[in-house]
Amino acid sequence: MTKTTITPFEATHPGTLIKDELEVRNDISQKDLAKEMGVKASFLNEIIKGKRPLTADYAIILEKILEIPADYWLRFQAQYEIDKARIKQKNIDRIRNIEIWEIIKKYVPIKYFKKFNYLSDSLEKDIQAILNIYGISTIDGLVNSVARNKFSLYRKSEKLQLDEMNLLAWYSIAIYEANHQNVNAFHLDCMDKLCIALNQLFFTNHQTIENTKRVLNQFGVKFIIVPKLDKTPIDGFAFWSNENPAIALTIRHNRIDNFAFTVMHEIGHIALHLSKNKHTEFIDFHKDRHESIVEKEANLFAINKLIPESIWNKIALYEFPINDDIILDLGLRFKINPAIIQGRICFEIDSYAIKTTINKTLF
Repeated sequence: MTKTTITPFEATHPGTLIKDELEVRNDISQKDLAKEMGVKASFLNEIIKGKRPLTADYAIILEKILEIPADYWLRFQAQYEIDKARIKQKNIDRIRNIEIWEIIKKYVPIKYFKKFNYLSDSLEKDIQAILNIYGISTIDGLVNSVARNKFSLYRKSEKLQLDEMNLLAWYSIAIYEANHQNVNAFHLDCMDKLCIALNQLFFTNHQTIENTKRVLNQFGVKFIIVPKLDKTPIDGFAFWSNENPAIALTIRHNRIDNFAFTVMHEIGHIALHLSKNKHTEFIDFHKDRHESIVEKEANLFAINKLIPESIWNKIALYEFPINDDIILDLGLRFKINPAIIQGRICFEIDSYAIKTTINKTLF
């Protein structure tokens, strides 16, 4: 069993014991003790006040006078020196932690990490928590990580207003949480079955986030919800985590159509892109999905998986926009959430101002 070392608030000098002994004894005063020890009263007073060490010579003398073993006095003195050294080191460590924390606050949104219980009341533990989340071992690693990731994370989003510190925090939490998630083995040839299972739970829209995670985990895909930060307009993030693909989302809008499309979009990245290159990553920013070929490919994947082309061709026979009653009937007929059908129609006619009574809430 490992013995726990406790550092006292204050080191106790053996002179304290001399003082205590003199106070309880009626037969000897401090002046008398100094005389018997053969030292000046001022010399003994300095020992009592902890200004001088108690040497082996005086430990033997005290053994004779006070009948307290010399080795006890020496152990007391040795423990005092040890405690004093530990307190000094503790103070050095405390000051260093304060200095490190001041640097961390320049690169990390501390209030965000506190709000979502990543931090405690211990500065030492909080520093280690930040290092763990950012995947680094030293404070220099944090500074270098900010500089290294700045270009790669922001180059695709120059037109968006982004908070660099918040974006790196969101990204780091996604990676960190994925690393701590255990799921089944991933098989690319099961992607169609995965999409069918997802569409079923999107249709019922009951405890959808929890059920989405359950289904994705069953098919070997990690799933993380990262709470949103200011000026961090991320919809989704697809990446490879150890032996499994992973999806991280921010629930920017509490809508089933938006949630379903974002999930399928990231699934598209996994099926079309990550499966070919495990070293790439796809961060999808809000209203920034039409910039590249890979984003268009993921969009098309999501569109066709949420509403297969054969079904859409039947829906498209109606004159757009379709009234809510017909959309509800179509949803029941094809087992597709009506909000998803409504969203697809808005996309096709490029108008999102259509009045509707269809409930789009994510449940």
